[in-house]
Amino acid sequence: MTELNEIEMTVVNWFADGVKVLGMPRSLGEIYGLLFISKKALALDDFVEKLSLSKGSASQGLNMLHSLGAIKKTEQSANRKVHYEADTELKILVGGFIREQVRPHLESGRKKVKDLKNLIKKQGPSSDGDFYQNRIDKMDRWMDRGRIVAPMLQKLLGE
Repeated sequence: MTELNEIEMTVVNWFADGVKVLGMPRSLGEIYGLLFISKKALALDDFVEKLSLSKGSASQGLNMLHSLGAIKKTEQSANRKVHYEADTELKILVGGFIREQVRPHLESGRKKVKDLKNLIKKQGPSSDGDFYQNRIDKMDRWMDRGRIVAPMLQKLLGE
């Protein structure tokens, strides 16, 4: 990373470590961290230069962060480049993550659990059937709880 002071580097690394916990690419946290600590909106080239990212990685990260609602595009009258700024509202960040990451996973998980139940029925009675059924029922309950907890988490973290 170039041209970042100690505070900026620490913030960028803090967000990079945070997104790793969520299973997201480190560069996503670096991009958001840089925007979070930046006084002004930044363009794609700023991320390439300051974070030593490829243009493709920076562009992909910006697009993902934008789809999550974590960043906003801003207009700059001085040039035609698209600039970005961080949205720092926790409710928006959590809401975007739940909408784009958690809910699709819950929905696909629900379908997989249903497919597993059908597979057990199709295979008929077996020595492991009760065990499998018990575990799949547990997975089903987890999916139900996840669908209840996600909106509650959004409300809890809202301001």
